Amino acid sequence: MPTITHPSSAQTVVTTFETSPGTCQDLLEALEEAYDAFISKQPGFVGAGLHVNDAQTRIANYSQWERREDFLAMLRSSEMRAWNRRFNDLCRSFEPVLYEVAAVY
Repeated sequence: MPTITHPSSAQTVVTTFETSPGTCQDLLEALEEAYDAFISKQPGFVGAGLHVNDAQTRIANYSQWERREDFLAMLRSSEMRAWNRRFNDLCRSFEPVLYEVAAVY
């Protein structure tokens, strides 16, 4: 499970998906399937959370990885590239951004 601490040795990744109410549930199910079948089984995976806004126009994905290199290796794999093509079909845009924990309250 993800734990937010400062300082943190984990790599934090936040991905925001812009979608529509008509495809939000489909995208959420595809993300859950990707985590169940592939992402959560990759080396260095710590944990993740999926968050849906009230209007069902955005999904925010928070994940933690032991190392930056673990996340990048997963992202560059042929299986993840196939998942990303599927996600792209279900949303307007998405972008994973790597973050460092700056403070915890």
